[in-house]
Amino acid sequence: MTTNDQPAPARAASFAVPVADVALEPEPLDPDRIVSGDPVVTGAVLWESADGAQVRGVWQITPGVVTDTEADEMFVVVSGRATVEIEGGAVLELGPGTVGVLREGDRTTWTVHETLRKAYHLTQR
Repeated sequence: MTTNDQPAPARAASFAVPVADVALEPEPLDPDRIVSGDPVVTGAVLWESADGAQVRGVWQITPGVVTDTEADEMFVVVSGRATVEIEGGAVLELGPGTVGVLREGDRTTWTVHETLRKAYHLTQR
């Protein structure tokens, strides 16, 4: 019991899923963010904290070039290839097995060479 005699919130059960088999749903992509090509974004949230501050899921984007302003994120690329240019900073080459960390507020340009799928953890403020 919590201090105010209310039951503690239930915790989500532990689980494991093959990342390649996770069914993804279309996610909107603002046309103003598309630099070239016809990229399509899909994703699935696997877990989200009660307050929405932590999100874990799978995300995919097809080839093209898009811009973004990043959240605080750690991810692992499962398949595909992309180059991420951070404005005023590093150029990240992403491929299968790459672990990436993005800083909240980073302005990026994603050049997706092959459809990229990643498992991620976001911290949103």
